[in-house]
Amino acid sequence: MCLAVPFKITEINEKEGIGERNGIRRSIRLDFIKEPKIGDYVIVHAGFAIERLPKEQAENACGAAAEVEEELRKIMEEMA
Repeated sequence: MCLAVPFKITEINEKEGIGERNGIRRSIRLDFIKEPKIGDYVIVHAGFAIERLPKEQAENACGAAAEVEEELRKIMEEMA
């Protein structure tokens, strides 16, 4: 199964950038995004930004991902 995650671009250095989501920062490649800009929301898969997202859609996806992460944390704590 493949998983793509939404990130907001916070830094750009040519074809590399930094994406942030819920306080998590990751280095991402921007090769597939035409004219990336700081503040853009993108879907990231395997370290590459593969698609630009509208802000509202990205924020909804980030919220859903945070809920899943929280539930997984709870499960892991119960198993410990």
